Amino acid sequence: MTTYACPKGHASGTDDFCDECGAKIGGVAAAPLPAASSPATPAATPAAGPAAACPNCGAPHASGLRFCEDCGYDHSTGKVPTLTAPPAVATPVAGRWRATIAADRAYFEENAIEGVEFPATAPSREVDLPAPQVRIGRRSSSKGTDPEIDLADDDPGVSHSHALLTLSVDGVWLVSDLGSTNGTWVNDEQQQLSAGQTRQLKDGDQVHVGAWTTITLHAPTS
Repeated sequence: MTTYACPKGHASGTDDFCDECGAKIGGVAAAPLPAASSPATPAATPAAGPAAACPNCGAPHASGLRFCEDCGYDHSTGKVPTLTAPPAVATPVAGRWRATIAADRAYFEENAIEGVEFPATAPSREVDLPAPQVRIGRRSSSKGTDPEIDLADDDPGVSHSHALLTLSVDGVWLVSDLGSTNGTWVNDEQQQLSAGQTRQLKDGDQVHVGAWTTITLHAPTS
């Protein structure tokens, strides 16, 4: 498997940000490490084996993470987050929740990912939030990810399968982190969501992802 050289010395399986520390990589493949010579005395602890592969997509899976970053596979339940079929009669756009997606300098400066510069031009955009689920991430043909909120051209710090917005049966939007590399934050909370953790959202709440992206929710207008 190809690995990429992290500026902090890690071997990363992803070519944009180190999947261990989050530092920017820039797509430079790491040279293979030379084989270590056999010690005179057998080591007391055997060498660690390769990272376990995700049983759904085959991507390397770091121990301790509940969700596969590439496909969202839940290692606890054995399920992959999927979109359920929409209702027969689509909700009018005027009655939908919407979200504003913007590059947020204040969040960027607090996040302070090493080696990343805030974009010189970063226009905001507004999107519909179609029920029942909206995936946040980066589109990738090779990884099979096609999120409704695609930030591939907006923010290199966003994971391919980063977070999930879900509309509950009570009409309340919830946000869940899918085991992202750089975390998912809500409003001004000092603690990021852990993998699989869910937080209830209301009109005006902000979801922060990647290096500088803030997603602000807007309730339907009457």
